[in-house]
Amino acid sequence: MSRVRTRPTRDETCDKLFEAAARVFEEQGIGSASIEAIAAAAGFSRGAFYSNFKSKDELIIGMLEDHVEQSIKRNLDLLAQHDNIDDFLDALKNMDRSKQDPLGRAPLLHMEMILFVARAEKRRPELAKRLRARRKLVTDIVETSLKNSGRPGARNPGWTAAILLALEDGFRLHRLIDPETTPADSFLRAVGDLRRAMGIIATS
Repeated sequence: MSRVRTRPTRDETCDKLFEAAARVFEEQGIGSASIEAIAAAAGFSRGAFYSNFKSKDELIIGMLEDHVEQSIKRNLDLLAQHDNIDDFLDALKNMDRSKQDPLGRAPLLHMEMILFVARAEKRRPELAKRLRARRKLVTDIVETSLKNSGRPGARNPGWTAAILLALEDGFRLHRLIDPETTPADSFLRAVGDLRRAMGIIATS
């Protein structure tokens, strides 16, 4: 009986390329990593790489897009399970990071990739799209928490989302620089403190 050979789907191939690229980027640096090295680390040929991405830049954009999409899905799934903001923040704090995408597990690489893309002005609109998607997610979380609380809170949820994202990115950078004085839950602790002090997100 002949064996039926199962070919991986495009999504499976992309997932393997993303995982392999993250390893190669961390080992060799983004600029030094070659397409051949990434394909080999994923167990594919150079041709398989080019059947999915035109260039290393396109691969990186794809990784950033995948990271944002997965982050949005994880957060919306949690929000559907926890309509109380305190429960939602606790769930975020206790989330299993090992099950996240490569960039969710490697914040330093994530930041390096953002800077790599941002250095070329023509690629910045791609980053802007991801930033707007993140802002929309946080805006939805803020609006949902206010609706569920039944109490007044932020007058401009969109601006509140921008503030919270800037705060999160700042704490992420501080943790990379000085993890001793920046605990892993610094951002979530700050959100709780701000909520209580300023009513950014009303309690239920």
